[in-house]
Amino acid sequence: MGKPPRMTIPTQLVLRAFLDDPTREMYGLEVCAASGLASGTIHPILARFEGIGWLESRFEDVNPHEAARPRRRYYRLTPDGAENARLALAQAHTRIGTLRGLSPRLGGGS
Repeated sequence: MGKPPRMTIPTQLVLRAFLDDPTREMYGLEVCAASGLASGTIHPILARFEGIGWLESRFEDVNPHEAARPRRRYYRLTPDGAENARLALAQAHTRIGTLRGLSPRLGGGS
């Protein structure tokens, strides 16, 4: 297990997306939709979480030619990852709730 990640706003948004249902698997675009972040932002975060053992991933068992799309990589929190995510968010200095009205990308505003 590595060092816990910095609790940046994007990091907090990704964690919150997973903690909405800690046992649910999500692939990248689902994480993007749930967090309101772009793919280029979430993938480095997902890699960091997997590297420290907070997430685990698997590729779906589908033939890309038959599905007419690339295989999806599904991520889910590990049991330790769910606990660590809850603790990290509780200790985070930046509260997402206070920022929701500042930017449409953060889920608030119009």
